[in-house]
Amino acid sequence: MSDDQRPPIDLPDKLYFKIGEVARLVGVKPYVLRYWETEFSVIRPGKTRSKHRLYRRKDVETLLEIRRLLYAERYTIEGAKRRLRDNNRPVEEPDPDASATLVAVRDELQALCRLLDDRDPPEPLTIGNHPRDRK
Repeated sequence: MSDDQRPPIDLPDKLYFKIGEVARLVGVKPYVLRYWETEFSVIRPGKTRSKHRLYRRKDVETLLEIRRLLYAERYTIEGAKRRLRDNNRPVEEPDPDASATLVAVRDELQALCRLLDDRDPPEPLTIGNHPRDRK
């Protein structure tokens, strides 16, 4: 089955997952998960006293997204990092007065342009008609 046709993963209702479980859920080998940890700073599994990795549910969801970006969407590692970073940025709410402000600024700039176009061109400066020579 190709990556595009994989059914959505139904994560078990658990707080923590061992690396073998995560590898099966995500569909990659454990060494791939360890490599992705080095490349993607958003993945930081906890470790037990015996140094076994414990992934949180959020980590598994992020790993599933990374797999989708790399395998289905064909992103590079750098492209996937950028995409994850962009998706995690807070979305700024548009200012409701912004369009009115932009229209006012545009109108003012157009009025200034018309004012400048209506003026007579300045007299070119030559020796004798410079303002400091008129004293």
